[in-house]
Amino acid sequence: MTWNGEDYQSRFDRLAADGVDVHGEATFVRAYTPTTVLDAGCGSGRVAIELARHGIEVVGVDADASMVAAAERRAPELVWLRRDLTGLDLGRVFDVVVMAGNVPLFTPPGTEPALVAGAARHVAPGGVLIAGFSLDRAYTLADYDAHCAAAGLTLAERFATWSRDPFTDGDYAVSVHRR
Repeated sequence: MTWNGEDYQSRFDRLAADGVDVHGEATFVRAYTPTTVLDAGCGSGRVAIELARHGIEVVGVDADASMVAAAERRAPELVWLRRDLTGLDLGRVFDVVVMAGNVPLFTPPGTEPALVAGAARHVAPGGVLIAGFSLDRAYTLADYDAHCAAAGLTLAERFATWSRDPFTDGDYAVSVHRR
């Protein structure tokens, strides 16, 4: 899939201009009081930039060059890396690793275990991996939970939305797995 980071970001800019809160993911992450966050699949940087605005050290990683370029234009003072998440090894850990915006669904089929392992590798002891994605495609919560378990993470909480609505069953979930 080919992306245009500026077009992607303009959608959120329009929503924000219309009064829509586009920072639900960042608010959710901030509830875990992290000092460091890896925004894995950062896109145009929307979540990372909002977290940094609250004094959190953030590193943004995305495989798409146009997304990283858009993020760099919006916040050149932050660390943005163009990397494939499936083999990611930054040599450090974070309090929170977040995969917002359906990141697992944009990974080529069959690479999901490597994606989760790459993200989990960066979760500090006691830290969390947070991922929100649609469940109406081939990647299931059972698959995701199994991949997290294989990476040494345990399900701590699950919600239906970034606003923490209870998850009972549905087509979207936000999962929190703890190391």
